[in-house]
Formats: sequence, structure tokens, C-alpha cells
Amino acid sequence: MLQARSVGKTAFYMAGGKIDPGETPEQALHREIREELDAVVVDPRFLGVFACDAWGHPSGTPLEIHCFVAELGSEPVPTSEIAEIAYFTRDEYAAMPDVAPGSLMVFDRMRALDLID
Repeated sequence: MLQARSVGKTAFYMAGGKIDPGETPEQALHREIREELDAVVVDPRFLGVFACDAWGHPSGTPLEIHCFVAELGSEPVPTSEIAEIAYFTRDEYAAMPDVAPGSLMVFDRMRALDLID
């Protein structure tokens, strides 16, 4: 799964961001991927909503992730606040010193649905 690392951060996490007022989760997906990875999302499928603590924020800071699975119509390139992108398996990601809990939850759901090994 593609993960992104923001400038000044140590952990990789799923690309994306806040849903703007009046925007649907799918519209936010398209906008955020265009802004952060200079890529186009193709045929997104809704995976679910994941609730966890926000990584890099004070303990107990809630995060709600509206997650989609999709192909990219072009090669992703780090832009905006993204310093680096990389593809990881679930086990590679889990072994890293800093991991975002939301990303682990998504990896596990994708594995349970046989979308990844």
C-alpha cells in the first residue's frame, strides 16, 4: 500500500486530509491525492470509516478516516507538504519504529478482505 511521509515527520501514513465544508469524502479523496501526489484517482471503492487516535497529536485526539481503495491514473509524485512516498507490505509497515494506527487498521481490513497479502 502506498504511504506518504510529511515534511518534518518521521512516520509514513496514508495520503489524504481533512474533508472541506460542503465536500463529500470522495471529493476530498480526489482533491487531496491531486494536491499531495499530483495524481488522479481511478475508480475509487469505499473501504469504510476507521476511528482511532490521530498519530502525532496528543493522546486521545480522535481521527475518523473515510477510506477508499483505488488505482492511480498516473505515477504519484510527492508535492505540497509530502516529503516522501513509498509502497509497503503490512508486515514491513508494522515493523517500522513509527506507525500510524489508522494505517495499520486499513492494512488489516484490506488483508481480511483478501485485497492484499
